[in-house]
Amino acid sequence: MLLVVALGGNALLERGERPDAGVQRQHVRSAARALAPLATEHTLVLCHGNGPQIGMLAVESENDPALTHPFPLDTLGAQTQGMIGYWLAQELGNAGMARPAVTIVTQTEVDADDPAFRSPTKFVGQSYPEPVARRFALQHGWTVARDGGAWRRVVASPQPRRIIELPTIRQLVAGGTTVICGGGGGVPVLTRDGGRLEGAQAVVDKDLTAALLAIELGADRLVVLTDVDAVRRDFGTPQEQPLPAADVDELRAMRFPAGSMAPKIDACIQFVTATGRPAAIGALREASAVFAGTAGTTITAQADPAGVPRRTG
Repeated sequence: MLLVVALGGNALLERGERPDAGVQRQHVRSAARALAPLATEHTLVLCHGNGPQIGMLAVESENDPALTHPFPLDTLGAQTQGMIGYWLAQELGNAGMARPAVTIVTQTEVDADDPAFRSPTKFVGQSYPEPVARRFALQHGWTVARDGGAWRRVVASPQPRRIIELPTIRQLVAGGTTVICGGGGGVPVLTRDGGRLEGAQAVVDKDLTAALLAIELGADRLVVLTDVDAVRRDFGTPQEQPLPAADVDELRAMRFPAGSMAPKIDACIQFVTATGRPAAIGALREASAVFAGTAGTTITAQADPAGVPRRTG
């Protein structure tokens, strides 16, 4: 089977941790061990998040006295693709995956008129107490917003329209290669007159890019792995409970936090609606069980006649 797996950036660097290379490598090593069984049995296309990593590089660039201007977000996104992709490819091999793995620095076309450029929602970087976040906002010209109990920088997150490197990815997948691509949603680019590409100052959501890739590649399954165990009904209330299964109509009727769970739900709905095939959301440490439908949340096109969403294993 062909699986497109979206791996959350927060699963590679937990909240409150120092973004040291050693800390991140340990998380990547654990991720590779969780993914290796799937990569051995199936062809994987792996997309990873980069929110914590691109935020860290942005702070470094903003404060580097050697620079006349800080590096733009599109360039920082390309840097994170190379760094995280290198770690993942190496650790998948170290975990015993026999298939070849290759990392592609991917460009994702977005629309210059996308309303997301006027309403930033995508969290990047580390968490701060509110006074610190607001000070950085004034100092660096950031937009900041609450993320749980802390505050983080938010940037524009336009919808992905086209994967520039899709033909190359398709060829590699056909040959059974494990492809790491669309990191951080891919470098956002705009198409100008004459087909000229130009970087955009944004971060594309990697879950939505993964859904687009899964649809275009004809994937059998979209699997979204993150740092939570399942989609939760009535999130943040005393009635909160995990959903082992759901159909797209049920999910459309629910509300989820923007910039975190909402894009994951949107990505799964897009894939399931376009293909009729199931998607799943769950914890990275339970990757095989999430794929099998024995953990996480399995998402299908519609409920069965008894009103219970199908559980696809």
